[in-house]
Amino acid sequence: MASSVSTIFLISSVLLAVAAYLHHGAGRSNGSSIVAATTHLHFYMHDDYAGLRPTAALIVPGRPPLADTTTTAGDHEATSSPRRFGDIAVMNNALTEGPSLGSARVGSAQGFTVRVAERGAVNALSLHLVMEAGEYAGSSLAVTGRVDTDAAVRESVIVGGTGHFRFARGYALSRSYDYDLAKGGVVEIDVYLQ
Repeated sequence: MASSVSTIFLISSVLLAVAAYLHHGAGRSNGSSIVAATTHLHFYMHDDYAGLRPTAALIVPGRPPLADTTTTAGDHEATSSPRRFGDIAVMNNALTEGPSLGSARVGSAQGFTVRVAERGAVNALSLHLVMEAGEYAGSSLAVTGRVDTDAAVRESVIVGGTGHFRFARGYALSRSYDYDLAKGGVVEIDVYLQ
């Protein structure tokens, strides 16, 4: 009886070891290191606050800028900005393959931003990149981050997704392609996923 229990224990241990080895080795390409596949997406977002059919809107206006005793008489940046601390804006912007609005549409950027800086154009972003065409149609990515629109390149975090992008993680880099803070414009976006 002790011999049969020992045999069952030995066989169970070997099966568990084999299963663990096969499961751990599934992510290995050559048996020596784990390789994570990277997906790169590139598109342009059309952010329109002032056109005939705006796709972005200021929903809650923020408060006027605080008086700045350090500004000189010729410095009107704090008072002339079209955005204010506490502004909340929503968007349902087109995503296209190229910078022209007539370029092939690949999806929508749907979400909101809240201006969180007293000075400068810094926003907290919550955004969903919804794919509507191509191999990723029906899938979406959830993006969040601190976006300083005065920076040449802004980085946001991919925190998840749906469909093809379920459990996605990665980052997005955005650059103003042709942008005016008051009217909107075109933003170039590169997304890198693992």
